[in-house]
Amino acid sequence: MSSIVSDDRVYDRAALRRRMIFVVLGALLLLALIVGFNIWKANLVAGIRKKNAAPPQTVSAAAVEYTDWQPEISAVGSMRAVRGVDVTTEVAGLVRSLRFKSGDEVKAGQVLVELNADAELAQQHALEAAADLSATVYARDKEQYDAQAISQAQLDADAADLKNKRAQAAAQAALVAKKFIRAPFDGRLGITTVNPGQYLNTGDKVVTLQEVNPIYVDFKLPQQQLAAIANGQSVNLTTDSFPGVTFVGKINAIDPRVDASTRNFQAEATIPNPDRKLLPGMFTRVAVIAGDKKQYLTLPQTAITYNPYGATVFVAQKKPGGSDKDLVAQQSFVTLGPTRGDQVAVLKGVQEGELVVTSGQMKLINGVQLIIDNSVLPANNPNPSPQEQ
Repeated sequence: MSSIVSDDRVYDRAALRRRMIFVVLGALLLLALIVGFNIWKANLVAGIRKKNAAPPQTVSAAAVEYTDWQPEISAVGSMRAVRGVDVTTEVAGLVRSLRFKSGDEVKAGQVLVELNADAELAQQHALEAAADLSATVYARDKEQYDAQAISQAQLDADAADLKNKRAQAAAQAALVAKKFIRAPFDGRLGITTVNPGQYLNTGDKVVTLQEVNPIYVDFKLPQQQLAAIANGQSVNLTTDSFPGVTFVGKINAIDPRVDASTRNFQAEATIPNPDRKLLPGMFTRVAVIAGDKKQYLTLPQTAITYNPYGATVFVAQKKPGGSDKDLVAQQSFVTLGPTRGDQVAVLKGVQEGELVVTSGQMKLINGVQLIIDNSVLPANNPNPSPQEQ
């Protein structure tokens, strides 16, 4: 009987042991199934992501580097002659001859127009003859006075008459001189429409006279720049009429008043103009040299994306674990400084030597793979000039 009980117990233990093995194997199998399913799911998601990932984007890029930067204050100005006037007639008369051609260079005092002065000249001769007669009478009476033949009153009357006749002759000579219209200063003449035989009234314009070497440029700046402007500072001028040519001058006057309506003040600079290229009334761009040269990290302005929340750039960074050619985009906020031409100074946000996307950044997001193609580069000229194709 006891042996039968012992056999049953041994059998139960063996059965329990088998059950435990089956449970453990089942748990392991379930765990393996779960792990395998998760791995399959992860691979499936990764494949889908890889399939739907943004393709590599082709962009141009430039390395951030320090460049010398001359601080400048920019403005627009207008050229003005040092001396300019519309030559007019002081007296009326008929034009006898023109002694110049349109566009001539003339000297101060040079006769430009001769008006008919026959009647005035004849009157001058008559008055000069009367003055000569008065001088003769005065000389004769002076001898008689010395001989005590006439009174002092008679001699004084003769002297007064002589002065009067001479004054009349001088006045007439001045009138005759006004019939010869002269250049008031050295300069270049404009275009005239006056012709010989034409009658001119008092104040009629004959021709424009402009002294253009040197020449003035007037420009206005905001009052915030007043402390940075002083007499003697150098200015660089450019104009669309002469692309690529820079004219250099100096500030010679600053208006002591700020315009209350615009809060701008006016400055005046003198520009040497020996070739007479610059003419009064021309539009020009003015750059005032303000302070010593500085060094800034610079980028082409096309590299900057301006947003309401700040300016950003895309930096081409090496992909983790990749080679030097495996580059991805990473957006970075930047603090900008002054601009000049096609360039902008970057004060914060990038480091020297970093590769920054200069074109094509509008299609980028963080992490997108980049292909650098610099076969076509954006403008990066500190002093660009307009070009016409």
